[in-house]
Amino acid sequence: MNSIKRYLAFVKPYKKKIALTVLVGVVKFSIPLLMPLIIKYVIDNIINAESLAQSEKIDQLLLLMGGAFFVFLILRPPIEYIRQYLAQWIGNTILYDVRDKLFDHIQKLSLRFYSQTKTGEIISRVIHDVEQTKTFVITGLMNIWLDMFTIVIAIIIMLTLDPWLTLVSVALFPLYGFAVKFFYARLRRLTRDRSQALAEVQGHLHERVQGMPVIRGFALEDYEHEQFDTRNSNFLDKAIKHTNWNAYTYSVTNTITDLAPLLVITFAGYQVITGALTVGTMVAFVGYMDRVYNPLRRLVNSATVLTQSIASMDRVFEFFDEKYDIVDKKDAKRLEHVHGDVVFKDVSFRYDEDEPDVLNGVNLQVEKGETIAFVGMSGGGKSTLISLIPRFYDVTSGQILIDDQDIRDVQARSLRDKVGMVLQDNILFSESIAMNIKMGNPDATEEEMIEAAKAANAHDFIMNLQHGYDTLVGERGVKLSGGQKQRVAIARVFLKNPPLLVLDEATSALDLESESLIQSALERLASDRTTFIVAHRLATITHADRIVHIENGEIVEVGSHEELMKQKGHYYDLYQVQQLDDQKTEYLGT
Repeated sequence: MNSIKRYLAFVKPYKKKIALTVLVGVVKFSIPLLMPLIIKYVIDNIINAESLAQSEKIDQLLLLMGGAFFVFLILRPPIEYIRQYLAQWIGNTILYDVRDKLFDHIQKLSLRFYSQTKTGEIISRVIHDVEQTKTFVITGLMNIWLDMFTIVIAIIIMLTLDPWLTLVSVALFPLYGFAVKFFYARLRRLTRDRSQALAEVQGHLHERVQGMPVIRGFALEDYEHEQFDTRNSNFLDKAIKHTNWNAYTYSVTNTITDLAPLLVITFAGYQVITGALTVGTMVAFVGYMDRVYNPLRRLVNSATVLTQSIASMDRVFEFFDEKYDIVDKKDAKRLEHVHGDVVFKDVSFRYDEDEPDVLNGVNLQVEKGETIAFVGMSGGGKSTLISLIPRFYDVTSGQILIDDQDIRDVQARSLRDKVGMVLQDNILFSESIAMNIKMGNPDATEEEMIEAAKAANAHDFIMNLQHGYDTLVGERGVKLSGGQKQRVAIARVFLKNPPLLVLDEATSALDLESESLIQSALERLASDRTTFIVAHRLATITHADRIVHIENGEIVEVGSHEELMKQKGHYYDLYQVQQLDDQKTEYLGT
């Protein structure tokens, strides 16, 4: 019941439209209830009225049926259309609002959540489960009340009547079949369009979920929200077009269905008046049987679909209840200007409360413009330490200060806006190279984008592609080589132009030519910036101002390459081992 109550918060803005839809529905469902009464009147007051002459009976019949045709042919179709359109519009718009809110929620969840949750599960909740909740709006808030109203009124009328018979007409079946074929042919296409638009939303969402470190690292939440809104709006447009034609279909097919008994009544009544047909078992309330059992069947079916809908609703709000690990303080300020001094003060960190510390009492003072390289065996805590700088996680104890200001006292997004990141496996989105570079600064001009690509040694290879900067890179940049992807990632950091730079294995697993181009671009990028580098290949960080050797979450050595080599400690041993490995690889390669 709590899920229903929370879901009603999304319904509340549309409560007047829902009330209008129910009111229109009452009128729509009331009109067919006139049918048995028309039959009864024709039999009792026209056909069997011995006081009326034949001509008077015909006149009254034509007058009555003329009014009936006006109601069913002229009045009911637009009422049917309006009810169907309003009901579907409300349902689809509420789903739009729920998904929009969910995407905003997704961008605020921690990286810990994404490391523990399958992407498909997230997409299933946002797409499938949200879609299932539409049944609650259409059936639970509208149709159930209308079906109950129809059943109650029909039974009350039937209680006042005597015996009844079934009157069936198939004269308009061919026309009905033609209408179904005509309308449903286009309806199938509109359904495919709607499904395709939904698939685009799902595909875009899947990529953005996978690329959340990039979005968070570049503080692109607002920009990405706009990108998602574009696709979500496209789906809403396709859904409403589908709803529009679906409403036409309901309007026309139901009108034909209702015209069939009218024609039978008119013809049969005329035949009885002229003596060509006996009254037989023509009973008014025959028509009420259909008005009772069809809604009753729908109510029975509603119990099942509503159960499924509420189960999906529970899953949606279970996802909404995922907590944020990183939450700004109420008085958090924007980080406007960064000089570049960074201090790690007694920093300790663990991923979960029941796990041991990954970092333990790390102390390090970094001055503006310094390049600091973190080295050590895998699992020592290097990548964890640099992930604390943009607040992907918060320290368990201690402080990280930027320009003497605790990073927990500033807004996380403003902090990330000042940090540029180049990772080992940089994520590119399956759009153009230009778009991927502009993620560093969506408002940048084309000239600025090209200058950033040149600085990253990416311009030449981009121009050699068939479509240049408009080349689509495929999902996660699959159409580009590893070195090309890295240079595009470096270009967007150039375009961002942040005062703090984080490089995490940015040149690993690349060929020598790519590594040379990328190393050159990275050195250019790191110039005059406070830079943190994580590297396993020590030959790539010998230029660093200081090298910090981390083992088991603690700093064991600090110094320049020359200083550490003279000490002949842990770094010296590691460097010698790598030199021997490189020589062996070179020897085997020759």
